[in-house]
Amino acid sequence: MIYFDNSATTAIDPQALDTYIKTSQRIMGNPSSLHELGNQAKRLLEQARKQIATSLAVSEKEIFFTSGGTEGDNWVVKGTALEKREFGNHIIISSVEHPAIKESAKQLAQLGFEISEVPVDEKGIVEVSALSELIKKDTILVSIMAVNNEVGAIQPIEEISALLEQFPKIHFHVDAVQAITKLELADWLTDRVDFATFSAHKFHGPKGVGFIFWREGRKLAPLLTGGGQEKNYRSSTENVPAIVAMAKALRLANERAIVKKNQLPRLKEALVSALKGYRKVTVFSEGPEYAPHILCFALRGIRGEVLVHAFEEKQIFISTTSACSSRNKLTSSTLYAMGVEENLATCAVRISLDEQNTMAEVEQFMIIFNQLYQKFIKVG
Repeated sequence: MIYFDNSATTAIDPQALDTYIKTSQRIMGNPSSLHELGNQAKRLLEQARKQIATSLAVSEKEIFFTSGGTEGDNWVVKGTALEKREFGNHIIISSVEHPAIKESAKQLAQLGFEISEVPVDEKGIVEVSALSELIKKDTILVSIMAVNNEVGAIQPIEEISALLEQFPKIHFHVDAVQAITKLELADWLTDRVDFATFSAHKFHGPKGVGFIFWREGRKLAPLLTGGGQEKNYRSSTENVPAIVAMAKALRLANERAIVKKNQLPRLKEALVSALKGYRKVTVFSEGPEYAPHILCFALRGIRGEVLVHAFEEKQIFISTTSACSSRNKLTSSTLYAMGVEENLATCAVRISLDEQNTMAEVEQFMIIFNQLYQKFIKVG
């Protein structure tokens, strides 16, 4: 089996899984309980929080646990809207955001909020000058992802941060799900970023758990109320085993960062070079403007889902752009925003790499691709 769908989810690290199992077996208390079993769970929870904060070079007071990236995105967008409505009702997102951001903004629009979308250029990169023109007196939030999950475009977070220094009252949120452990921290967590969202299963942690970075001094309304967990900002009994395993997975992923820095570009460059040799192939993710682990391309005339299933029959797993929309058979909104024609956009597929992938897998992928290409050419 060759697994090239790591942006959808990664395999849990064996050490993180071991941590999850042992914590589940040995720590049964609720962190909110006053007895010693609860205290044990609370200590582990806070150790995990400190470990994650250290990995991001932030204060442990600025880490809040969630169920994953989708909840984090919803919380920041809707929480900002609730908290800052008296100061304005204008929110800016990019035209290539994850559905968790776009759908949250859509809900807020139905409640009377004004939503503006920043356009991207033909490479899928946010036009900072256009963003500048959209900012108004009543703008309360700018939300721009660090790395696009469909084509891998790296957004100019540092440049946007410099722009927003002129507007200190606007919340700046970065969806960093595809950036953490893949890009240098300074590229996407600047001093101007107020909120960032993360999901454990993107860096070999368990599914169903994540966290947000919440810069101290900023305000955000809670979405989940009840038991008062997470300083009364995110009520729900904490999933201690998953949180501890997430902290372990993040530490291990950061330790492997040097391997990723060398391995991922090499694998991607080999794939790009080989794919560009085929007349009917269009590569969308070539160049330094794109993350090293994501490669989006299209085989003209063959719908993305057809190619995905053809590879699946050979035990090679890729995806049609975003896993969050592929089951709904939605054409890549990112490619549309980039100005790619519909007939080509519907043919797009995504390869997403991990440091565990090898050059031998790349070579095998291209052998199978060549076989499929010849087959599709023959049938027209």
